[in-house]
Amino acid sequence: MLPLTKTNKHLITTVLLCTTLCACNKQATKEEMNITPPVASIEKKELTIHGDTRVDNYYWLRNREEQRVIDYLNSENDYTDQILKPTEEFQKKLFDEITGRIQQDDESVPYKLNGYWYISKYQKGDEYPILTRKKESLDAAEEIMVDVNELAKDHDFYDYGSSAVSINNEILAFSEDIVSRRKYTVRFKNLITGDMYEDKILNTTGRVAWANDNKTIFYTRKDETTLRAFQIYKHKLGTNPDEDELVYEEKDELFDCVVATSKSREYIFIGTFSTLSSEYMFLDASNPDGEFIMVQERQPNIEYTVSHHKDKFYVRTNWNAQNFKLMEAKIDNPGMEHWKEIVPHRENVLLEGIEVFDNYLVLEEREDGLAQITVQDFINNREYRIDFGEEAYNSWAGTNMDFGSDTLRYGFTSLTTPYCTVDMDMRTQEKVIKKQQKVIGGYNADEYQSERLMIEARDGVKVPISLVYKKGVNKDGNAPLLLYAYGSYGYSLDPEFSSTRLSLLDRGFIYAIAHIRGGEEMGRQWYDNGKFLKKKNTFNDYIDCADYLVKNKYTSSDHLYAMGGSAGGMLMGGVINMRPDLWNGVVAQVPFVDVVTTMLDESIPLTTGEFEEWGNPKDKEYYEYMKSYSPYDNVEAKDYPNLLVTTGLHDSQVQYWEPAKWVAKLRATKTDQNLLLLKTDMDTGHGGASGRFERYKDVAVEYAFILWLEGILK
Repeated sequence: MLPLTKTNKHLITTVLLCTTLCACNKQATKEEMNITPPVASIEKKELTIHGDTRVDNYYWLRNREEQRVIDYLNSENDYTDQILKPTEEFQKKLFDEITGRIQQDDESVPYKLNGYWYISKYQKGDEYPILTRKKESLDAAEEIMVDVNELAKDHDFYDYGSSAVSINNEILAFSEDIVSRRKYTVRFKNLITGDMYEDKILNTTGRVAWANDNKTIFYTRKDETTLRAFQIYKHKLGTNPDEDELVYEEKDELFDCVVATSKSREYIFIGTFSTLSSEYMFLDASNPDGEFIMVQERQPNIEYTVSHHKDKFYVRTNWNAQNFKLMEAKIDNPGMEHWKEIVPHRENVLLEGIEVFDNYLVLEEREDGLAQITVQDFINNREYRIDFGEEAYNSWAGTNMDFGSDTLRYGFTSLTTPYCTVDMDMRTQEKVIKKQQKVIGGYNADEYQSERLMIEARDGVKVPISLVYKKGVNKDGNAPLLLYAYGSYGYSLDPEFSSTRLSLLDRGFIYAIAHIRGGEEMGRQWYDNGKFLKKKNTFNDYIDCADYLVKNKYTSSDHLYAMGGSAGGMLMGGVINMRPDLWNGVVAQVPFVDVVTTMLDESIPLTTGEFEEWGNPKDKEYYEYMKSYSPYDNVEAKDYPNLLVTTGLHDSQVQYWEPAKWVAKLRATKTDQNLLLLKTDMDTGHGGASGRFERYKDVAVEYAFILWLEGILK
């Protein structure tokens, strides 16, 4: 037997790869079997903190400007393309199948704002929307505000950020990103003449707030290096943006800031927030050169948001209320010592948000892991909760721009029900479905079955799982199952419909969502118990959900697949270190895997703002804890499952080098025969390709990878 030198190890890997390809795909040719994986050169760099020295062999991959880095990423892409070559036609079939379900000619449900009806529509073949409006009546002539297809036509990547129309309805402010770094340029268009203004404001978050003089906007600028939103500027239309007035600067690196107009359009708010604290200031929108007034100065571990209603502010806060409560504050004396309780704190109900109308208050809540909508009717002095008629679903308040309306627009979906837009008369509770997502080619919900399970994790906590599959699937351990999860930042992963997912369900897959701690599905405590020094609950919950599904014969480890993106990609890295035997294949999308090194580098975008999510590794206790689960730091010489890793060269949230380094270390360390593939999009960032259809090419690759492992290529 050959000695396990670096050179011979890759010769052995090539032989092992032949075996894998033969096992996974009987159509593999001899040429396809003899594909040698890329070799990342080892350049040791010592990283020392708290007296502990870690050696990073692949730190050099951070040097984006070096040609050898680009060459290495391209070589990994070439390798992935060669390995997946037997699936090329299948990828095309999946792409055509997925995009074929999408309605080509489509438009949004109109909403009314300040005398105009606004509509976004797609024409056949268009990647991007056309934004239109009609004055007063839906029967009026259509005005095209922006054809995003025209704006995007000369760019490999194009992201249309957001739009805001001046109070006189004459000027459109919109933003665009052509690099995929989420650094938006704000531009202006005269909607009467159709002319573009010369003003261009660079390096913003993309959102603006109009003052009521129709010439002043407020916007948020990003730090050039860290991309932290840290400054609020005031711009007068027609002036040089380089001379814009700095209105506010957030100096605390844990905080970001934002500026927005109230729904009533009477006030402009500046909000500053970290993970654990927030504060707001307000300004009369008719006095843009005035001074902002503080609502309540920030305090540690106290969060709040502010909404305007007539002569007061509604304040949603966690002050002595883990699941949040609702207060009201006088506009002329808004400090928390004067707040009056409107909706009390409830141990089992999370108050997620509110929607304010003249005569109604709508509460977006979460109870028993499900979204709820409660309406408070001030005219009739009553309160009621909307009945959605399904066991597992998602709902949310939709676009409700008309402050004086009696109609609530909300959205609804479930694992088997396509997205619906519903208008409900809040006086009578009469509901009208304004639109339901169409699935081209036909879709019959009666052919599919959803379930909601509550499984017991290792510490006795009950964790929800949502599942969907095509009726007739046998629960005998032989069904393939894809388990998806996120589990970070308090983001709730709700059961929702996906026409894309039908490509798996119709091939016999069960699709499952693990609602693990770190999200907020079961209340704020669900989030608090999956972060900081309790982060491992997230990994344990996911593994326990998988174990339950295997033990109860929904699937087996030979047919179980895992998928997650970003922080969910970190989850993938963690669970394959902890239980590599449990999965046949794993897809880690833009994964945050080099946790310790990234959190020690405050020059990287998002790092400082996330100390309140993961902890600051300059604190030895947090350093040791992070190091104990960081996927990159815990790669070992053992067998790992088949793995597809994706990233984007311009990713501003998880830098491309994290997954690149992780794959290089895995390739040099792991002992198995399984596939290890890295796919880097050299043109995009965290969100992948832009456009309505182009993004599904990535989905087709991921699905083809999983289905190929399962022996399905048709």
